[in-house]
Amino acid sequence: MAKQFEAQLMRFLDSYGEMEQRSMFGGIGFFCREAMFALLTGKHVYLRGGGQLTDKLIAKGCDKFVHVKKSTSAVVNYYDVTALYLGHDPDLPAMIEQSLQRAIKDKAQKVSASSLRLRDLPNLRLTIERMLKKSGVKDVSTFYSMAPQEMFRRVQMTHGKDIDINLLWKLAGAQQGRHWELIEKDERERLLADV
Repeated sequence: MAKQFEAQLMRFLDSYGEMEQRSMFGGIGFFCREAMFALLTGKHVYLRGGGQLTDKLIAKGCDKFVHVKKSTSAVVNYYDVTALYLGHDPDLPAMIEQSLQRAIKDKAQKVSASSLRLRDLPNLRLTIERMLKKSGVKDVSTFYSMAPQEMFRRVQMTHGKDIDINLLWKLAGAQQGRHWELIEKDERERLLADV
């Protein structure tokens, strides 16, 4: 039944452009032009909010998505639109379009290396920026051209082997545009295996 729901949702979303699916937040993230704008977990569909769209989603009674892990939970800017989707809400197509356009625009701004400093990326701050620069990662374009494991090894070489392993997750999360605590265990193990 869940697979059928997923297939119906994919057909619906395909009308907005070529979609790609990736595992995200314990569900399936829907991406268009590398920008995630929708999420499917079980039989719940979530739409990325932002700006006035967030107000519209809240006004429609859409609850915010909460990703629960063993010891923590993270609230992200996605809202449950399942009832709107199943009820064929006439406002949903415009809301999807608005979400998609905002996600693509935000992604383009994040990737625009000239407009960002390392500390502007998710999970990074001035201290980490200084560590990276001292280790040879001078700017955002260099940051995106390297694997997180390589950057972590460089930081270890310049700052010592006792660097907190959370830095590796922070670097990986920054490249993916998400909070480091949302990186799944299997991905953490894969990253750690290459360090």
